[in-house]
Amino acid sequence: MLKFGLKLAAAATVFAGIAFASPVMAQDGQKTFYLLSHGGPSDAFWLDWNAGATKACDQLKVTCKISFSGGDMAAQKEAFNSALAAKPDGIATTSAQPGLWTEEVKAAKAAGIPIVFFDPATGRQAYVGADLKEAGVIWAKYLVDHKMVKQGDKVFLPVEVPGASYQQLETEGIASVFDPLGIKYDVVDCGTDPAGIIAKMTDYMVANNPPAIIALGDSVAASVKRVFDGAGVPAGKIPVVGWGNSKETAEAVKSGFVNAAAWQFPSAQGFMPVALLGLAASGEPIGYDIHTFSLYDASSVEPILKLYDTK
Repeated sequence: MLKFGLKLAAAATVFAGIAFASPVMAQDGQKTFYLLSHGGPSDAFWLDWNAGATKACDQLKVTCKISFSGGDMAAQKEAFNSALAAKPDGIATTSAQPGLWTEEVKAAKAAGIPIVFFDPATGRQAYVGADLKEAGVIWAKYLVDHKMVKQGDKVFLPVEVPGASYQQLETEGIASVFDPLGIKYDVVDCGTDPAGIIAKMTDYMVANNPPAIIALGDSVAASVKRVFDGAGVPAGKIPVVGWGNSKETAEAVKSGFVNAAAWQFPSAQGFMPVALLGLAASGEPIGYDIHTFSLYDASSVEPILKLYDTK
């Protein structure tokens, strides 16, 4: 779903407003929220997410301190602890691995600081984003319901970061559909480097000729057309489903290289955690989740393409 390859040595300094911070200035009596992402600030998904977050900060007239760690969990941990030390009115964070922030969440709760996750994790008070296990179920059922896979097939599951929460949860959902039907699947580490992703996916395609593909992340999904072109595979020959939070994947859906893709409403996923923290800071309970997920195909891709064209 996301790129993890960026190395941001300045991750701990973005709280000062260096990268993608809200233009809202701190004022006496104004609420302050920390938003911590494990993603990279130049990733297409996080660009849209940041736009939604800063819009919410402006509308709610709160100070938001936003940081990106570029896949560096040590940097995000440092950012989390810096946020806790600042005693803000709320913290929103991702969790790229299961149970990553158990101690930090305990510390936040002990300090009375509301916590919202916009990537799945335990201990949260609220969650904004896709149900990743359900996403895997939806993709697998799409292939089964459209008779694109059968017993004995081995489906290609490319991913950027094997072992990350999104890969584990999505694959768990896929397994719940495929295992009873005798359909196999192969999770393949394609890395985070764009050129490396294309090379590894192309090599796998040529060597294995898979009957179908489920792209477990946005970077691998965005590479499908170039991989097919490189491997000499025409649009529509091999069914593909997966993530679709990029212009490249949306265009691939329109041109028939990808059958169906998942839209995670990136801007809303940035906006809603701030809105939830605003409610919590005003004393409202926020013990519920907000799911942002929709599957689109060639018949429904145009609004997404128009959205990208306006940027």
